[in-house]
Amino acid sequence: MSPYLRLFRRYLREQGLPVTPQREAVADTIFTSSGHLSVEDIELALRGTGERIGKATIYRTMEILVRSGLVEEHDFGEGFKRYEHLFGQTPVHEHLICLNCHEVVEFQSPEVVRVQEETARQHGFVSTRHRLEIYGLCSKCQASGVELPDEGLTCPVELLH
Repeated sequence: MSPYLRLFRRYLREQGLPVTPQREAVADTIFTSSGHLSVEDIELALRGTGERIGKATIYRTMEILVRSGLVEEHDFGEGFKRYEHLFGQTPVHEHLICLNCHEVVEFQSPEVVRVQEETARQHGFVSTRHRLEIYGLCSKCQASGVELPDEGLTCPVELLH
């Protein structure tokens, strides 16, 4: 069981929400994962441990976890959300998202952090966080011959002419 489950229990109690075995099982699944899980991934992981928890319960629990600040929600353009817990992760990290196989790679960039801080300072802005997601094709998909379609991609300047 994840040590972060205690924090989730405390949050539930503070919000006047019941601490249920189903909520704990969902939270434990996300807290013990190192990936970016979808609701379907969570459901499969729970089934693998013998848990039968419906998607509606998983969705509601994920909403609570996101509101609690213990989990971050991502929309990588796949038509569904992915979730990652915020413990033990690289404090500031960016994402590379493959448009073909949907692999998500995390990376750190001191330059991005520097640009965020410098830009905020230039505009008299106090920043608390940022999000950088780069979409394209991973090396495996490129090596297998996958190409990005040109259709649907237009340059806004071309639309003015």
